[in-house]
Amino acid sequence: MTADLRNYSVRTDLALESREMASPDLAASIPGVQEHVEEDRGVKITRIHVQTEEGSRAIGRMPGRYITIEVPGLRRKDSDLQDRVATSFAQLFASFLEEIGIKSSAKVLIVGLGNWNVTPDSLGPLVVENVLVTRHYFEIMPDQVSPGYREVSAVAPGVLGVTGIESSDIVQGIVDRIRPDLIIAIDALASKALERVNTTVQIADIGIHPGSGIGNKRRGLTREILGVPCIAIGVPTVCYASTIVNNAFEMMREHFKQETNQTRQILGILEDINEQDRLLLVKEVLEPLGHDLIVTPKEVDEFMEDMANIIASGLNAALHEAVDSSNVSAYTH
Repeated sequence: MTADLRNYSVRTDLALESREMASPDLAASIPGVQEHVEEDRGVKITRIHVQTEEGSRAIGRMPGRYITIEVPGLRRKDSDLQDRVATSFAQLFASFLEEIGIKSSAKVLIVGLGNWNVTPDSLGPLVVENVLVTRHYFEIMPDQVSPGYREVSAVAPGVLGVTGIESSDIVQGIVDRIRPDLIIAIDALASKALERVNTTVQIADIGIHPGSGIGNKRRGLTREILGVPCIAIGVPTVCYASTIVNNAFEMMREHFKQETNQTRQILGILEDINEQDRLLLVKEVLEPLGHDLIVTPKEVDEFMEDMANIIASGLNAALHEAVDSSNVSAYTH
């Protein structure tokens, strides 16, 4: 019997990591995938545009635009750096809206996906708490709304296990009632690299699937389903234990190669096993412990507040011209 390895691939929600796995040589181009990387004072921005079906199959991502912001220094809780990241995010998001043809007058619905009772999954609800909502002013006193603000509403629909209702069904009802021109969905993601957990933000114009970060894919929030353009904003907050073990093995192997020429004698048959087979082996070992574990840093509560504030303040500046996008504070309280 041959094992089906499709369920034992490295799990990641980041297009950047999918691209890295598709071609370890980052200098080599992938047909149908356009990539641009820039870095400034500890903030690395990678733009990936999956233009064709060939490119989509090559990296396993839907055709669309993806922007990834990586800031390893966020772990140091540097307030000045957080402000710079919020400013960078605001400017990137504003230009992203222009690229996909969203007008400054477009009505926006912000959807904070996730479970506010589970810290690594609370990003969406935390962002909703801190975004500037204005729809009620436009409804009640439209003549008193100052220039430079657009109509923004926000909702945190909860999760299926709490409400008994799919998030997409709740959002569909809201969309049918208030008819926004754009949906911005925010959710927690999974990464294959611990260093990217709580230090990375991904923006994508393909929408989002609630629960995808933990391998629980259900009816999503996409243009095809809701009839409205959907932008996804995600932050990786978890990593699979099997992925961590696999990464640790790679680090050990590279260390032994630098220190000794006896790597094969030390690692034995593991030296010859490919990544997919190694993941299968790790998962079989973890199975008796209760399947694969999902891991998050012990300081996750502080990280979540910081990342939520960065995204919320960045969105406020990007969506409302009256908010200065060139000098954004990541602290909204």
